[in-house]
Amino acid sequence: MGKIDKKPQTERIILGLDPGTSVMGYGLIAIKGQKLSLIQFGVIHLSKYSGHELKLKKIFERVLSLINDYHPDEVALEAPFYGKNVQSMLKLGRAQGVAMAAALSREIPITEYAPKKVKQSVTSNGNASKEQVASMLMSLLNFKEAPKLLDATDALAVAVCHHFQKGVAQTKSSKSWGAFVSENPGRVK
Repeated sequence: MGKIDKKPQTERIILGLDPGTSVMGYGLIAIKGQKLSLIQFGVIHLSKYSGHELKLKKIFERVLSLINDYHPDEVALEAPFYGKNVQSMLKLGRAQGVAMAAALSREIPITEYAPKKVKQSVTSNGNASKEQVASMLMSLLNFKEAPKLLDATDALAVAVCHHFQKGVAQTKSSKSWGAFVSENPGRVK
C-alpha cells in the first residue's frame, strides 16, 4: 500500500515524532520551496493504557492514522537518549521501533536525529531547554501558544530539524524495508 499521489519535489510534508511510552508527541509541517508552515501538532496519551504491549499497539495505530490522514512524504524521529535505566531505554526503543514500523509499512522514508542535533538545528544551541525550543518554533511557524505538554513541540522540532538537514548527507535514512534489505544483505537472516 504505497502512497497514491506524488507531490512535486518543491512541496512536501514531514511528520516529526517524539517517541514516548506515556506521551508521544507528533508534529506535521508542510514545505513549499523553502517556506515552512504548520499543519498540526499534538500528543498521543498512552499512560491510560495498561501493559506495554497495548501501548505499542496504540502507537502503531495512531502513527498509521496520522500517516493515512496527512500523507507525509517523510518521517523524522527523535532517537532515544541514553539513560541509566535499562528498562526505560528498552521500552523507549520499542516505542520508537513501532513508530518506525508504521512509517515503513507505508514505504515512507524515516530519519532519526539525536536530541542535541534537533535542539542545535532549531535554536542554534544543543543544550536549549524544551521551553526555548517551543519559543523558537512559535516564532518560526507562527503559532501563538505553546502546548501544555512540550512533547508536541519537541516532535515539531524534529520535523523542522529534518527540513533544515535535508541538504546534508543522512546516514540513518531508509526508503523502505525492501530497500534496507537490498542495501544490507548481510544483516538479514
